[in-house]
Amino acid sequence: MKTLDDLLGEGVAGRRVLVRADLNVPFDKKQAGVITDDGRIRAVLPTVVALRDAGARVIVFSHLGRPKGAPDPAFTLDPVATRMGELLGAPVIFASDTVGPAASAAVDALLDGQVLLLENLRFNAGETSKDDAARGEFAAQLAAFGDAYVDDAFGAVHRKHASVYDVPALLPHYAGGLVLRELEVLKKVTESPEQPYVVVLGGSKVSDKLAVIKALLPKVDKLLVGGGMCFTFLKAQGHEVGKSLLEAEMIDTCRSLLESAGDRLVLPVDVVAASSFAADASFDTVDISDIPADRLGLDIGPKSVALFAEAIGGARTVFWNGPMGVFELAPFAAGTLGVAEAITKIDGFSVVGGGDSAAAVRTLGLDESAFGHISTGGGASLEYLEGKTLPGVAALEK
Repeated sequence: MKTLDDLLGEGVAGRRVLVRADLNVPFDKKQAGVITDDGRIRAVLPTVVALRDAGARVIVFSHLGRPKGAPDPAFTLDPVATRMGELLGAPVIFASDTVGPAASAAVDALLDGQVLLLENLRFNAGETSKDDAARGEFAAQLAAFGDAYVDDAFGAVHRKHASVYDVPALLPHYAGGLVLRELEVLKKVTESPEQPYVVVLGGSKVSDKLAVIKALLPKVDKLLVGGGMCFTFLKAQGHEVGKSLLEAEMIDTCRSLLESAGDRLVLPVDVVAASSFAADASFDTVDISDIPADRLGLDIGPKSVALFAEAIGGARTVFWNGPMGVFELAPFAAGTLGVAEAITKIDGFSVVGGGDSAAAVRTLGLDESAFGHISTGGGASLEYLEGKTLPGVAALEK
């Protein structure tokens, strides 16, 4: 596939360059418009800066959240434009629609070296439509704004959406540095990981990670399971899990995985059991055989952290996706912090698989440089590891 360097080598001064970014950042639930983690904005800045400094007219577009194909003030990208401007040290022009009059006027008025951010792509139903014609119509409107297209939104390449899959078919297209780095890293941990190879999976549901578990188990030395998903495995082992998150329909599947994996699949031995899902809930650390019927597990316990850290410590390659507990609530953050700190100490290469794991690294104050790579695309990373074709990558390769 052609790269951003190829585009810069061709010359971009005075050209309109569309940049598909992943600016799907989290916001404070109590303070409207306050971004709690700007990591995804910072991740795309090198591409934006390179194009801007080369004299391009840079038109950035992205989705945010899951609006229902129509404008919704709760999902506006306006605060993102403000934050991007602060990080760039120059104002970012914001268009209050995607392909409407405001966007058209802003594109027409754009000068060399200026940066424009369009409103949330998902305010237009064509972005996510499963109808090829509807999606193609929206893509054509977007493509009309640009002379070239750069995809630097790895977090969206697993979606067959207009801005990811259809627009590159209409314009000269290039992969940004972020996408290239992600693919390089994932290829490394998929095709040639240095052994011992340890995978750490957390998050809520076994069903969300089942395909990647099946894909990775034959390749890893240890697969450590924490987070809400561990309770379905514990139930499959015969433990009572109280009111903890449980996918009853996945118990037999978990039992089968445990039987086939042997000692390679490692579960917690203790958990932090709370009276409710709240920061001020009462809680105790209990062994997995003693989870009270009226409590729910919200984190792995210290014995589990030590067990996981021992497995991680001997690894040369570690891939981590998903927190060990509800790290957003202080009483239940120790498991995620302990495991993350263990990963920073390995003598080898570590990958943080995006999503909540990347947010946890920043929220818990860990040094990002202590990890080999922090992905910006949790879902895309997992689908790559499963062996799936990523539509956005396929579009760039055409």
